[in-house]
Amino acid sequence: MDITVQWIRTSWTKRSRGGEAAVRRNAAPVGFLLPELSSGSAHCVRMSEEDGFEPRADRQDLRRVGADLRDEGDRLRVHVPVEPLFGLPPRPRRPPAVRLLPGQWVRWQLNYRFSSALGIRGWSYWLDTFNVAYGPVGPDVFLSGPTLLVDERGPVR
Repeated sequence: MDITVQWIRTSWTKRSRGGEAAVRRNAAPVGFLLPELSSGSAHCVRMSEEDGFEPRADRQDLRRVGADLRDEGDRLRVHVPVEPLFGLPPRPRRPPAVRLLPGQWVRWQLNYRFSSALGIRGWSYWLDTFNVAYGPVGPDVFLSGPTLLVDERGPVR
């Protein structure tokens, strides 16, 4: 069965926590049109404050994407581990894995806050969005609402 993954990472610093830069950051899409993907690859999109949140896309091997995917025959088990473990906010209770039926897809979001070594530089932030579909899909599948939404975004003040 087909497995389609789109991994979007949006990164920023304190400079984009308010004002016009925050408006641009908050307007960043959480789903993109899919390019032609070969079997076993994922569509990865990066947007950063440095580039004015302009999307930069490439393809990566599914095994390098930060999601745990297991085809269980009639369902796809999806779980997104917290990476790296030292990122804030703390997540004492994580949701369980979701199981997708053919034709379903999940959007799973996690955010993080990091300090630099020794706190010399300010805080940095990132938001990971994983869009995962099970079964054949069209290129616009992630432009609509998901079948399931797992929102693990927490306070990163």
